[in-house]
This record gives sequence, structure tokens and C-alpha cells, in this order.
Amino acid sequence: MIAVGAAAGRRLFWAAILALITVLPAAAVQPDEILPNPQLESRARALSAQLRCLVCRNETIDDSNASLARDLRLIVRERLQAGDSDRQILDFMVARYGRYILLKPPFWSSAVLLWLFPPLLFFAVAGYLLYAARSARGHQAAGGLPALTAAEEARLAALLGDDSGAPRPPGKKSALPPKSGEE
Repeated sequence: MIAVGAAAGRRLFWAAILALITVLPAAAVQPDEILPNPQLESRARALSAQLRCLVCRNETIDDSNASLARDLRLIVRERLQAGDSDRQILDFMVARYGRYILLKPPFWSSAVLLWLFPPLLFFAVAGYLLYAARSARGHQAAGGLPALTAAEEARLAALLGDDSGAPRPPGKKSALPPKSGEE
């Protein structure tokens, strides 16, 4: 009987948390900010969803509780009541706060490198890896390293001794310099 009560309590707790989470973003716009004209208010909400809160970073001014976000929402509403178009309001905000205020900035020519560098880097690395893999496969198909010339084989035999690895008879000197302590 206690287990049933605990499970119901947990469900109630999580339902309350879920209700609070869904209500929090709507609480950012204060009642005194809402315009009496529903068309202007919907435009204000749409514009606020395009503008970044400069305090909260990746949050819209519509969702932010920061005082700067409130000031920006009020500026948007004032400009709407003054008769500015959406483009004029966005241009005003960009002129005042920079392109960073736009949550989804447009593609502009001065930032071409920023937009194109990640895909270019990806394709350059992929091309290099493909080249390296084909190059390694080509060396393996050719039998690895090229065969030794007769002069190289003779020098190798002299360095290793006549029968490469077999013990040398006493008195036969190696072509290699003696190790320390060996004469």
C-alpha cells in the first residue's frame, strides 16, 4: 500500500516539473509588454524569435528573462507602433548591436571563409586519407620494398656475416664495429 502511494507521489512530482518547464519560456514576455493590437503582437513575437539575447547567448529575446532582453523586446514593440517594417526593425537592431544579434545570420560575403572552411577542411582530409590508403595499397601490391641490388646484397652479407645469423668461426672479424667490451 505504501509503494502505491510513493509511485503516485513520484508521478505527481514529475507532472509538476513538466508543467513548470513548459510554462517557463512563456513567462519571459511580461504582461505590460504585450501590445493591444493582436497583429502587431504576433509580428513582435515573430521578430523577437529572430533576435538573440546578448546576455543569454543562444536564446531568443522572446524566451529570455534578462533585463536587456526585456529592453530589446520593448524596442521592437515601440518600432512596430511607430510603423516600421520588419526589415527596418531588423536592420535597426543590426546597426545598433551588430550581426551577432541575429539568431540565424544570413550568408554575407565577408564571412564566406567561415561558412566554407569546415566543408573544405573535411574534403581535404578525406582526399588525403583516400590518397594515403591508395598509396599504401599500391606499395603492398608491389611486394613492399623494392628488391636489393647485387651491390646492396653483397654489403648486407658483409655486415651480417656470410651466413646471416649463424655464429662466426673464431678469428673471423665482423664488418660491424665491435660492441663495447667485445674484441
